[in-house]
Formats: sequence, structure tokens, C-alpha cells
Amino acid sequence: MSERYDLTVIGAGPGGYVAALRAAQLGLRVACVELEKKLGGTCLRIGCIPSKALLEASERYAEAKHGLADMGIDVQGVNLNLGKMLEKKNTIVGSLTGGVDFLFKKNKVDRFLGRGRIVAAGKVRVESEAGNQEIETDKILIATGSKSAPLAGVELDGDRVGTSTEALSYPEVPGHLVVIGAGVIGLELGSVWARLGSRVTVFEYLDRILPGMDTDIAKEAQRLFKKQGFDFKLASRVVGARTRAGGAVVEVEGADPIPCDRVLLAVGRIPNTDGLGVDEIGIEMGKRGTIVVDEHFASSVAGIYAIGDVIKGPMLAHKAAEEGIACVEYLVTGYGHVNYDAIPSVVYTHPEIASVGKTEAELEEQGIPYNKGVFPFLANGRAKALHSTDGRVKMLAHAETDRVLGVHIIGPRAGDLIAEAAVAMEFGASAEDVARACHAHPTLAEAVKEAALAVDSRAIHV
Repeated sequence: MSERYDLTVIGAGPGGYVAALRAAQLGLRVACVELEKKLGGTCLRIGCIPSKALLEASERYAEAKHGLADMGIDVQGVNLNLGKMLEKKNTIVGSLTGGVDFLFKKNKVDRFLGRGRIVAAGKVRVESEAGNQEIETDKILIATGSKSAPLAGVELDGDRVGTSTEALSYPEVPGHLVVIGAGVIGLELGSVWARLGSRVTVFEYLDRILPGMDTDIAKEAQRLFKKQGFDFKLASRVVGARTRAGGAVVEVEGADPIPCDRVLLAVGRIPNTDGLGVDEIGIEMGKRGTIVVDEHFASSVAGIYAIGDVIKGPMLAHKAAEEGIACVEYLVTGYGHVNYDAIPSVVYTHPEIASVGKTEAELEEQGIPYNKGVFPFLANGRAKALHSTDGRVKMLAHAETDRVLGVHIIGPRAGDLIAEAAVAMEFGASAEDVARACHAHPTLAEAVKEAALAVDSRAIHV
């Protein structure tokens, strides 16, 4: 049987399903091919959502066990029910993936279960256990996301030595967890298990944590994580990891083997184009397996487009979603744009870390003159009331135009605070614009205002 569609999206992650829904809103007949039974992609099923559920639960557990006494709340008999915690995580995931399924039905997006393979421009084969089916389509949008990057010598067994997928569902709290990679995923999931009682050792090939983040913010984060019990081994090259009886062992260049209970490999992610047929149809590929696209997300083969983790840029769910919307809006209306200078990123550790725009190092490397304003949460009333005063807000503005170029935050609810900075940058605001806007008192957002004032050396409360 052959079906004809205006657009066929391959992949139902945050880029693919959002693009499919927006295309349907714009009047296109849309098909979406997804290999997994649950919609939502890595983000909803085994990434963003389940990890944040565990981060929130583990933070509340740690606060109840260690932090409430300081606030005059005496709590005794706090115990961990890991099974129930994991069950709640799964319930949240199920609710959200089911919500995407509902939205597909509401917007009349036809969902196909199976692996999508591009046979030619305008033709997608859906390969499944039930057999193969071909879809005829005017346009194809590749949104197949990414997968955990391998590391030579690390033998994944899906249990003792695994990726973030396994780390979301350990059946017991590891006595000693070794994390390979000090990026976002490693630090977030390392935080979960550290709060629940694991001894966590983090090996990182570079001489710093959080590569790509503002250097000052990363240094402060490392200091705070050490206070939380993280043991960092920087400038360390892991050359092997494998299971052994009842646990695992990690091999590091120039050091003795490190025995542990479990290993989390978190050295980044790579584009997921396996079995997609991109090589056979001649799509131009770029560095690290990305699909080369133009400013409107068109690949080198007419009628085939790509967004999200399979193209260049940060591998972020919200970046993929914005690209999906921009792509389909361009196809229908002739206009679609993503401002890559205003895409925020967040690390959901405690404290949270958030960033948007240029770092100091990038501005210096590009020779852009700038002024800097910094304000500590220690001087913020709301942060004191929350008993969460670690961290700061840093704002970078052009020295001549005062336009905001970057904002970097480590502190309470940084992931929410960064939205103001992203909106300000999207509208081309100056630091003066942010400083003049009235911020409610007492709120954490006042720290953003004070950092903007500090750009001109006139912060009030420090």
C-alpha cells in the first residue's frame, strides 16, 4: 500500500514531533516515522525528562536528610525507596510520551511505527516486524537525533558498564560510581547517585569540567561539586572499562586500575543516522557524521531536510524544536529563522548552571570589546530566604553599544532565570535595558538586574 504526504518526518523526538505538529497546523498532510513505540525521542523517554525527574527527587531526598535541620525542621527516619522513585520517574515519562501521541491524533499527524529509511527523494520505507511499507512524500525531514558516543576500550554491557540510559534505572545505589566525562550528562547523573549515597569519581580528558561553558562559572561549579563529594580526576585519559565479578574496573593511562560498582560513559553524543540511507542517496555529510544543510535546513539532495542533533550546533532539545518549526514554516510561508546567538543551555545540577550567548573567552578570541557585570546570590534576599546563596550572575555587554552579548549563571533556579537573558538578547536589548526594567522584590531575578547594573559599575546591593 502506498500513502502520499506533503511532509514525512523521520524521528519523533523534540525536533521531529514539534515539526510534525507545526506542519499539520499549517495545513500539510504529515506522516511521522518513529522506531520506538513511545513518542518523544531520547529527550522524553531516556534523556531530559527522566533525568530531571531523578534530579528533583534526589535533591528533595538529600535536603530532607541533610538540609532541613538548618531551617529549623527536624526530620527523622528519612529512608530511600529507590523502587518508588524510579516508578514515579517512569510515570512522568509515560504521561508526557502519551501526551505527544494525543497531540498527533488531535492534529491528524499519521504515525508509522518502524525504522524510516530514505529510498530516494520523495520516498521513505518504513521497516518493521510487521513488514515494510513505502510512503510517497513531497518533502522529507530527518530528525533522528543522536546516541551516546562510544570510547575506545570501554566495553558496554548494558549493566555494569553503560551509558546514561542504564544510569537512569540502576536497581540499587552504586557504592562507587565512576563517571567518564565531566560534561552535562555525567555531572547531572553523577549528582543523582551522589545524593542517593554513591561515592562518585569523575574522569575527564580535559583539564576542566563543563567544556564550552564560561571558565569562571565552570571553576565555581567544580568547587561546589567537590564540596558535595565529587572526586574529579582531570587531564585523565581513560583507556578501558569492563565488567568483572560483581562490578567493574576502569583503566586510566598512567594509573592503576580503578575498581568500582558501576561505570557511566558520558563523553558526548553523535548523530544517529544508522540505517537511514543517507549514504546511498548521496546526502553530503560533514564533520563527526553530521548532515550538511543550508540556512533553511535543506540537505544536498532536493526535497530532503534535516534538523536537530543530526546537523551542526549544540545538541539541545529546544534547539531542535526551534529548527523544526523554522524549517516547516519556511517550507509553507517562505520564512523561518533561528537565532543561534540566543539559544540557552542549562545544567540541572545543584546549584543549576545556565548560559546564553558568548563567553568571555569567545569574546576575547574574537577581539570584541566588552564590559562585565557580576552579582553574587549571597547578596540576594530571596536566595538567602531559600538557603541557597552559592553562585553568581555574570552579564557581558558590548563596550561600545552596551548590547547584551552573553549571560552566565550558576545558582538557584538558574535554568529559569536564563529565560530573561535569552529574551533580552533576542530583542537586541542593552544591559541598560535590563537594568532599567523593574524586577519584583524579593526575587532571584533581581540578581540579573543587579548584574546588568554592575556592567556600568553601579550595582546597588554589593
